[in-house]
Amino acid sequence: MHYTQLGERGPRVSRIAFGNWSAGGDWGTVDRDAAIAAMREALSLGINLFDTARAYGFGAAEQLLGEALRPEIQSARESIVIATKGGLRKGGGATLRDSSPDALRRDLEASLGFLGTDYVDIYQVHWPDPATPITTTAETLDGFVREGLVRFVGVSNYDPAQMTTFQQVRPIDTLQPPYHMFRRDIENTILPFAREHGIGTLIYGPMAHGLLSGRMTPDTVFAPDDWRSSSDLFTGESFRRNLAVVRDLSAFAARRGATVAQLAIAWTLANPAVDVAIVGARSAEQIRQTTPGADLRLSGEDLAQVELMLRGEVAVGGPAPEAMPRS
Repeated sequence: MHYTQLGERGPRVSRIAFGNWSAGGDWGTVDRDAAIAAMREALSLGINLFDTARAYGFGAAEQLLGEALRPEIQSARESIVIATKGGLRKGGGATLRDSSPDALRRDLEASLGFLGTDYVDIYQVHWPDPATPITTTAETLDGFVREGLVRFVGVSNYDPAQMTTFQQVRPIDTLQPPYHMFRRDIENTILPFAREHGIGTLIYGPMAHGLLSGRMTPDTVFAPDDWRSSSDLFTGESFRRNLAVVRDLSAFAARRGATVAQLAIAWTLANPAVDVAIVGARSAEQIRQTTPGADLRLSGEDLAQVELMLRGEVAVGGPAPEAMPRS
C-alpha cells in the first residue's frame, strides 16, 4: 500500500480509503458479518483511512465501522484515521441539509457514540447548507477542533466560492468531491482550487457507483432498496452506452494485467490533485480485488488511450440528499 500526506495540513494516509456508505443500507440489505470482514481485510491490506458519515443509515454505518475497528480504537487509536461527516438530518420523510451549530453538535456527538471513540480525525460537512451561513459552519467546526473532538476539518461537495467563504474563518484541511471517468466536472475548477490552497483531496465514487466495477450488464437489476434502482443513470440508452465504454476499458485493463475496477482507481490517482480514492466494498474479496489499483501506474500514453475511449461516455452523477429514496 502506498501512503501520502493528505494536503499540506492533513494526516499521513493510505492512498486508498475504505468507504462504508453501503453499510448504511442505501445500497440494499447489509450483511453485517461480510461488511465487518471487509473492513478487517482493508486493515490487513494496509488501509488506514476509513470514511463514513452520520447520514449513512443515520448511525448504522458508523456503528458497524466502530464495531469492526474496536480493537484499534481501544488500544491503537493513532494507527487509524477515521473520517466522518455531519450536516444532514431526517425530516418529513426526506433527507435535509442542516449545518447549523446545534445540528452539527448533535451529529458529532452521535457519531462519536456510534464509533466508540473520543475524537474524529477528519470531520467533514456532508453538503453545503444554503440556510446556514458558511462562516457560521466554519466557526462551529473550528470550535470542535479547539475542544479536542476533531483533529482536521473538511468539506464535501463544496465549490470554490463556498470554500473561499469557509476559509475566511479557518483553513480547510480536506475536501471530498465526486470524481470518476464518467464525472469530470471538477477537473477545471475544484481540483485546481484545492491544490492551490493545499487542501487534501479524497475523492468518492471512483468506480462510478459500480458502473466501472465490470460486473454490470444491460440486464442488471437493482434491489428496490438500492438507490440505483430509481436512478435514470442505470437504465435505458445512457446505461447501455456507458456499458459499451466499460467493455473497451476492461479490454484495455486486461492487456495491462489489471481489472477495469483497478484501472478506474488508478486513473483517479493519476491526477496530481488527487491524494486518496475512497473505495467501498461489501466483502473481503471485493476490497482485495480493488486495492491493487493503487499500485497500477498509468503512463501518459495510457491516459491518452483512456481519453479516446471515454469520448462515447454519458456523464454519470450521483444522488444528492434530496434525491435519495425516502423512508
